[in-house]
Amino acid sequence: MNADIERAAEVLRHARDTATPCPPLRGDLLPEGDVDSAYAVQLAQVRRWTAEGRRPVGAKIGLTNPAVQGSFGVYQPDFGVLFADMAVNDGAEVDLGRLLQPRVEAEIAFVLGAGLDHEQVTVVDVIRATDCLLPAIEIVDSRVAGWDISIVDTVADNASSGLFVLGTTPRRIADVDLRLCGAVLEHAGEPVSVGAGAACLGNPAHAVAWLAGTLARAGRPLRAGDVVLSGALGPMVPVTPGGAYEARVSGLGSVRTCFGTREGKA
Repeated sequence: MNADIERAAEVLRHARDTATPCPPLRGDLLPEGDVDSAYAVQLAQVRRWTAEGRRPVGAKIGLTNPAVQGSFGVYQPDFGVLFADMAVNDGAEVDLGRLLQPRVEAEIAFVLGAGLDHEQVTVVDVIRATDCLLPAIEIVDSRVAGWDISIVDTVADNASSGLFVLGTTPRRIADVDLRLCGAVLEHAGEPVSVGAGAACLGNPAHAVAWLAGTLARAGRPLRAGDVVLSGALGPMVPVTPGGAYEARVSGLGSVRTCFGTREGKA
């Protein structure tokens, strides 16, 4: 393994283990814009986590909104790996001690009933492979201080993954208009983020097709049973300690989570 890639993976691991954000990786450890090296750092971490016993259960897609892409100077999404220990039960309180700089966003989760191992995946492939849809809250996080990230930093940091919360009432993909479905994320009953499926690469199914093809070409195809977080439907929102959040997605219902304080009290 390239020494800089190994060192970058260790810097992120130390930030996670010590709950101390690190400086950006770009420049000192990874060349600006070198997305391939950033994914090599991500994969090094994934392999280590898997060897330590963490169980991969799917993937997440980031940078699906063109405006967000433009802020990073890139024009493609990115992805990270989901693990079973990242899942939070609907309505459960999240210990902020597990996170560094959390933010939340409303998403649609695809639960696959069949694998997608083609290198050229169509939306029809995604529709046929999807067992059900669920509303989701992704709790994104960054090990990089102040969220001072470029595409290289976020990709290396497992696409700024934190935790995720899934609703528990599945819906058939045929019953949901993915492009037009609206989403509202509320904090303490007040809307703090709104969006729609069209903000996610034009349609969340487009994002899943992109991810499936990308992973298949990398030799890591999506499998039956995988959960895919398809990307934010609206802007992400910083978490307020002690706050309660609910995401409502039209046609899919709602999902909730709340956070303790840094002192561990509700």
